Amino acid sequence: MTEGRLIVAIDGPSGTGKSSVSKEVARRLGVGYLDTGAMYRAVAWWAQHQGIDLTDQVAVAHAAETIPLVMGTNPDDPRVSVDDIPIDQQIRTSEISEVVSAVATNLAVRSTMKKRQRQLINQIAEATGGVVAEGRDITTVVAPFADARILMTASEEVRMGRRSKELAVDAEATRAQIVERDAKDSTVAQFLTAADGVITIDTSDLDFEESVAAVLGAIEASTSAIAGH
Repeated sequence: MTEGRLIVAIDGPSGTGKSSVSKEVARRLGVGYLDTGAMYRAVAWWAQHQGIDLTDQVAVAHAAETIPLVMGTNPDDPRVSVDDIPIDQQIRTSEISEVVSAVATNLAVRSTMKKRQRQLINQIAEATGGVVAEGRDITTVVAPFADARILMTASEEVRMGRRSKELAVDAEATRAQIVERDAKDSTVAQFLTAADGVITIDTSDLDFEESVAAVLGAIEASTSAIAGH
């Protein structure tokens, strides 16, 4: 661990359980939590709120640079607010899910978010003794220096089933939100296969508690390996 701080990076596509598992892992470790995907959703909401066309890449990039975004880091209550407006529910709507890739695939936005996410990871780790950061390129781009780097995966069928139940929508709507978005986002982020040094955890046949245990085991194995060097 770096200077007594534990940094855990978790990547993976939608429906693998990475958000709920990451929050629970952060709770059990007593550290902070960062949902980097929510940051892209917040930029999408903010841009639309300001009347910006999401296909205007320059305007969206400027919105990402200037967004007055505050990310909650308590895994029990990870609030997201912009300009003092709580937007937790707004950024989880199907409308935002359908357009967020336009923001997430904007390379200028990704550059801005990478810097901001690294700053947040270090600030959270400094304040709480550690952080579990989850997203799509945390293990490779944002925090390749993390003490534990994990890629959570699951079969497409399982991921669609979990997300359709979570969103209470039909399978076709879920396919559009999951499979098509993953395909778009994978053009700019590596989250479908593990990079060197990243531990893969397939949750297809794991329940929530088993997934949490698998991640905690991977963290322990990674930190033990670091301590052994």
